Amino acid sequence: MRDMRKYKYMVLRRSSQVSLLFLFIAGNILGWNALRGNLSASIILGKIPLTDPFALLQIFATGNMISAEALEGALIVTVLFGLVCGRAFCSWVCPLNMVTDLANRLREKMKLDAENRNPFLSRKARYWVIGISLVLSFATGVAAFEWISPISMFHRGVIFGMGVGWTAVLAIFLFDLLIARNGFCGHLCPLGGFYSLITRFSLVRVRHYKEKCTQCMKCTDICPERQALPMVGKTSSMVVSGECTNCARCIEVCDDDAMRFGIRYVS
Repeated sequence: MRDMRKYKYMVLRRSSQVSLLFLFIAGNILGWNALRGNLSASIILGKIPLTDPFALLQIFATGNMISAEALEGALIVTVLFGLVCGRAFCSWVCPLNMVTDLANRLREKMKLDAENRNPFLSRKARYWVIGISLVLSFATGVAAFEWISPISMFHRGVIFGMGVGWTAVLAIFLFDLLIARNGFCGHLCPLGGFYSLITRFSLVRVRHYKEKCTQCMKCTDICPERQALPMVGKTSSMVVSGECTNCARCIEVCDDDAMRFGIRYVS
């Protein structure tokens, strides 16, 4: 039986995502003061604002006024993820990650993509979507991605009732299951692309130890952003790519203890 400690990061990720959803539900429906709002704009304990910096950028593109509180909240989030936690939002906070993970797990079980490759869908597509979102926000006066974001739809739906939001969530699930492995999060989501851009210099990173590596390549097989692991089996170094989500899947599957969390610039 596989050592249950191998699943500790998965348990922590799911606990984080579910706990945040519970706090949002409790804040918006039960009146708790711990966390209110949504993933675009929320407030902790009625005092600490949190604002999605990509949502704020879209609002700025529309030409609408931005409050000082929203700017403060965006700065807090940018510092938290951009300088400390890396692109952890995608794997530790985003609720849609649970849906896409399920789709990709089923895809693997059903052997729909033996080589786990998506030759027709570039990972650079998400950066194009960022640009298109900002241009459309400028042209229409509406925060374009926020208006159609399946992440926001799913989050609001869990709290207030899904309605037509189920359609978007089902579409993402089927896309990842039948069309492309890690298709939405790894190739199309502009929010994930935005966080990958601002987290290039974050401190918390996975470190690879070449001297322990047997080149089984389990880490690259399971990694949702495998292009972030070019050093595996070649050199001991930190994962420096901003596209790494710090999900720790590579740590969980490594039987050689060749992957661990560490602090950048600290030996």
